[in-house]
Amino acid sequence: QVQLVESGGGLVQAGGSLRLSCAASGSIFSINKMGWYRQAPGKQRELVAVITSSDSANYADSVKGRFTISADNAKNTVYLQMNSLKPEDTAVYYCNANVLRASGTAYYTGNYWGQGTQVTVSS
Repeated sequence: QVQLVESGGGLVQAGGSLRLSCAASGSIFSINKMGWYRQAPGKQRELVAVITSSDSANYADSVKGRFTISADNAKNTVYLQMNSLKPEDTAVYYCNANVLRASGTAYYTGNYWGQGTQVTVSS
């Protein structure tokens, strides 16, 4: 199995910064991509940013220029640096990983989620 553990959420004033971390562990052969999603109350979960194993990154338009995703492939860890935070960034942020697992002589691709971390931005 694969576990994702997030950290770094919290309460911050508008204009402030937070850094989220997500570490993947378990029976991982390789990670294809990792990303961050968020879900605000009453809204659907949406993609925030994603980074591939070749360090190609994509962002939601709403966070471009404010958020930066990065990864430490050796540690199977992804980060989300969030600057110039706005009240509308308030949500539960979820880490996601697309992982190639090895089990004996077989390989499986799976999509895994963290438990979520709350980010609250006050005005």
